Amino acid sequence: RSSQHGAGGRDGSAGSAAAETPCSEDFSLSLLDTNLPAEAETELRSFIAKRLTKGALFEGMGNVATVDLSIPEYKVGCYYCLFQQENPLETTTLESDINAPEYVVCFLGGSEKEDTFRLELDKYVQSLKLSIDLEQKTLETCVNLYLRSWFENSICPIQRVVQLFQEKLAALLHAALSYTPVEVKNADERTEKDISRFLAAASLQGLVQEGTMTSLCIAMTEEQHKSMIIDCSGPQPQLHNAGSNRFCEDWMHAFVNGAEGGNPFLFRQILENFKLKAIQDINNLKRFIRQAEMNHYALFKCYMFLKNCGSGDILLKIVKVEHAEMPEARNVVTVLEEFMRE
Repeated sequence: RSSQHGAGGRDGSAGSAAAETPCSEDFSLSLLDTNLPAEAETELRSFIAKRLTKGALFEGMGNVATVDLSIPEYKVGCYYCLFQQENPLETTTLESDINAPEYVVCFLGGSEKEDTFRLELDKYVQSLKLSIDLEQKTLETCVNLYLRSWFENSICPIQRVVQLFQEKLAALLHAALSYTPVEVKNADERTEKDISRFLAAASLQGLVQEGTMTSLCIAMTEEQHKSMIIDCSGPQPQLHNAGSNRFCEDWMHAFVNGAEGGNPFLFRQILENFKLKAIQDINNLKRFIRQAEMNHYALFKCYMFLKNCGSGDILLKIVKVEHAEMPEARNVVTVLEEFMRE
């Protein structure tokens, strides 16, 4: 079978390479584009060839590994992803699938921390797949520029949002955690995308039940303030209908203090820790509610937990939605709501 593969890197390193593959164990990789030094590119090509020989690459699913390159003389983290270029003019047959061009794209960074951005990089490669020209006429102009902006577009949005919002980041964290709809006005395209990505990364989507998430979205949309509005017409974003709580304020300080180092991977780790703590608090509250169905002292423990955790307003909404169909637990939540209001 004949196919093509692409490899390259960026740390600065980005690129792609192509190959003809007579069989799975006998092929050579051809370079399409890279900004790596020749020696490092050869070593990277050897690494990718070994992975291809082992059948360790699956179409559209990125991997992250440590690669030992002689230049810049230390181990680097390498994200690599295989994708197949589809030809819309051909009907999907076994023959057309075999002859379709295949590429491997590699991005190189300082360490294996790229693993924390794997989903973002997968999406980035999917966009590349859509934009690459079948005849490769636009490779130098379109694809080359696209490859070289991977770090700015996939890794840095969280960092840029932290630097833009500073202390106002607490409101953004609160909106993400409570599924409050957000409208962005008077922002350039990159800023609007950055805010959207930050909200998606900070939300508990995929960590709480899908039905709960949908119900929360509906409940928050129906509330009086409806949505938080971010006006980016000035040097600092202006927020309207913004909410916050002590939990989000504390985590905002963690982000702002981390901004001094300017490490985008640190911001992502703080964001993951933020979500982990929120999930732990939700699980603790659920456990207390189960105990409170039979024990008044446990009900008091629930109330004290909600008062002291700093995020009682959001946690109560989440458990209220999740326990809507459970009469005893719903009664406990109703009592807690009354106490919290008082």
